[in-house]
Amino acid sequence: MRKIFIIGIVASGKTTLAKRLSNQLSIPWYELDNIVHHHTLVGRNKRTPEEQVEVIENIDRSGDWIFEGVNRESYNCLLDMADTIIFLDPPLWKRKIRILTRYIKQNLGLEHCDYKPDIAMLKMMYTWTSNFEHNRPAFEAKLNLYSHKVTRVTNSEALDKVLGSERVVEDS
Repeated sequence: MRKIFIIGIVASGKTTLAKRLSNQLSIPWYELDNIVHHHTLVGRNKRTPEEQVEVIENIDRSGDWIFEGVNRESYNCLLDMADTIIFLDPPLWKRKIRILTRYIKQNLGLEHCDYKPDIAMLKMMYTWTSNFEHNRPAFEAKLNLYSHKVTRVTNSEALDKVLGSERVVEDS
């Protein structure tokens, strides 16, 4: 089985890496944001944490997967389920630039998003980033419990190593 959990804060490159690995390994990938906020005929609805875990467990039973998302309590089960955990941790300055770039691209219609890309959302992304940095020690401590299967990616060179790594691409 190949079960990969890509975790990181806003604008760390999770979706980009998930798409690349999904294509490279022919494994389906899932955006955890779309599990939390699923689309229905009447719009976007938020699942409870219990419902989120149920959806994750159903996907897990189907075989190989790649999940990507931020750190949420309801995703802790993925730390146990995953064969490989990739923590995307680019520098704070780079994430801040990416947030602004994403906002501009979304408002110009150059990049798709499932939320309204307004000033309030832009501020929230910077707030989430700030909160992540403030709570980083607790997150790092949690990740340390899984150090045997965590790969930290801080730059493009490290990402290239992950993409070529036998640890990620070989069958477990």
